[in-house]
Amino acid sequence: MKNKKSFACPQMKIARFYCFLLVLMIGTGIAVAQTKAGDRQRAVQIVKKMTLDEKISQLHGTSDKSNFRIVIGVKRLNIPDMPLCNGPAGLGPAGKGHEGPATALPAPISLAATWNRAAAYQYGAIAGKESVCFGNVLLEAPDVNITRTPHNGRTFETFGEDPYLSGEIGAANIKGIQKQGVMANVKHYAANNQETDRLKIDEIIDERTLREIYLPAFETCVKEGKVASIMAAYNKVNGNHCTENDLLLNKILKREWNFEGFVTSDFGAVHSTVPCAKNGLDLELPDDLYFGAALKKAVQSGKVSESELDEKLVRRFTQMMKFGLWDKEMKKSGIPKEHALVAKKLGEEGMVLLKNDKGILPLNVQNTHRIALIGPYSGKASTGGGGSSFVNPVFTVTPSEGMKQVLASGTTIIQYDGADVDSAVAIAQKSDAVILMLGDHQTEGRDHSISLGKTQDALATRLLQAVPNTVVVLKTGGPILMPWLENCRALLEAWYPGEEDGAAVAEVLFGKACPGGKLPVTFPRNDMETPLQKEMQYPGKDGQVEYSEGLFVGYRWYDRNEKTPLFPFGYGLSYTNFELSNIRMVKDKEGATIFVRVKNVGKMDGSEVVQAYVGLPQSVEDALWQLKGFSKVALKRGESKEVTLHLNKRAFSYWDTASHEWKVAKGNTKIAVGNSSRNFVWNTYVKW
Repeated sequence: MKNKKSFACPQMKIARFYCFLLVLMIGTGIAVAQTKAGDRQRAVQIVKKMTLDEKISQLHGTSDKSNFRIVIGVKRLNIPDMPLCNGPAGLGPAGKGHEGPATALPAPISLAATWNRAAAYQYGAIAGKESVCFGNVLLEAPDVNITRTPHNGRTFETFGEDPYLSGEIGAANIKGIQKQGVMANVKHYAANNQETDRLKIDEIIDERTLREIYLPAFETCVKEGKVASIMAAYNKVNGNHCTENDLLLNKILKREWNFEGFVTSDFGAVHSTVPCAKNGLDLELPDDLYFGAALKKAVQSGKVSESELDEKLVRRFTQMMKFGLWDKEMKKSGIPKEHALVAKKLGEEGMVLLKNDKGILPLNVQNTHRIALIGPYSGKASTGGGGSSFVNPVFTVTPSEGMKQVLASGTTIIQYDGADVDSAVAIAQKSDAVILMLGDHQTEGRDHSISLGKTQDALATRLLQAVPNTVVVLKTGGPILMPWLENCRALLEAWYPGEEDGAAVAEVLFGKACPGGKLPVTFPRNDMETPLQKEMQYPGKDGQVEYSEGLFVGYRWYDRNEKTPLFPFGYGLSYTNFELSNIRMVKDKEGATIFVRVKNVGKMDGSEVVQAYVGLPQSVEDALWQLKGFSKVALKRGESKEVTLHLNKRAFSYWDTASHEWKVAKGNTKIAVGNSSRNFVWNTYVKW
């Protein structure tokens, strides 16, 4: 009989903990960004007092390598410094004196897998608070680029393949960051969807695809998240570098979306002076190669007006005032200890249970006297991916240490990297429970294979044949291939769990936490069944990539081509079961509201994600289904709640290239509700 204590899934405790930490943070006097009517006027007055040289000095970072990642202020006018740090996965690389060990949060792809706006907010609150702890005022996060291909080296750093999910998680994340009095910097605008040739690749994207797939998450972060700044990407879009792209920066971002913040470049992404200055870039990072002496010369020659510089400065100064960063000195402090506990909870909530034949999981503490941790990712904690999002963790919890926290003191724990398959099998056969930990290590700067490689696949194949009840734990930054899946009975996607890796994984495996994550990306069956199969689509040829798949990215492509993926978008199992019933829809002038009764009909506490998908009329060429609403609900066993999903008019619209605007599709639009993109329990039609 299974230990009842191991069945306690504290979903409600997680929610209460988020509320507790929020109150704690607010109680510490952290600044809350509030727009003041006089901020812009004050900024204008300060700019009027500046000399040309002073203005130029405020439009770029410093080339002084000993004082990196900072815009140095002007003492004469009391213009403060602007130290900045990276941060999609927590406080990352920063300038001298502004960096140090921080809470290594689970990878952003794990956050997306929570499908939980409250979790995204808390994730951002931790990253923002720790930026303050080190005296930084701008945090380069989040990354809302779409996972166009699972081969992208920064898949782990994004929120997946769907623009609606990415936008919702991104906006909530930004609100958490900026609640701490730190300016967020959403990136990389736009279509930075591969690392291969990212500095020069020209992304050829048709107007509708750009508007419906690659821009919506940024739009949501601007309009709903009220983000303070946005980072222009390395790549080109339709012939123009993003840092000098008038359509993206001026016409869409600043005029159409009414973005009030400022635009920074990615580090080293500036390629010109006059085009960048006139087409929307406000701040060159990290140095002054184009916005230093070259910009001053352009102003003196009349190619760039001084008033254009003024507007750039007013934008940034206004945001700094809005966030209370102008008149106060940033006081450094230590990393709050409670952040580690939140990081663990976030990691647990993002884990996705992919297989659980015959209820192998959760494992029973009482029946486990000898446990084998096998595989190349069973030794150290998988704290995150590489590159600019790397976090130097305050501490780490290894898989073995995590198991010790959960198991009885007399339990034998054997950890082996699996280098010799025969030895691994011998160890496994002598154990009560076998955990095989496989994984990868994605990093900025290069794309990657989605195969785990012959060594890991061979180890999995042999071990699963020898010990059928082996539990496989994946520590990956995105989708991977699984040629051994047929023989696998229990499979958990843990992503990169962060500094609390060992503790979070152990608690999920032994039922002290209930997996409630859902996939934010589709897992393909093989490398030939992914949306991008032509060289011109990816990785490109002669400096160009053609987005010829159009709207059909991720699950949209699988639906259109009637391909069955290994695991579909939105999929995820639980240790308990849920029932969706009494589903109804009410149409109004603003859109439609869907009501769903969700009941936990299983034996454990847990959480479910209710998902709403829309299919436009056949008169509009479009994806079969598109995610347009979701809500996560935590329920005790036997408990039921009504979930409300509001779909606004945009959910039923498409981008019309003739009029260059959003139009509501005329005719019968399908609406479906379920718990994944391939599992609907209700559908109806609405006509506009």
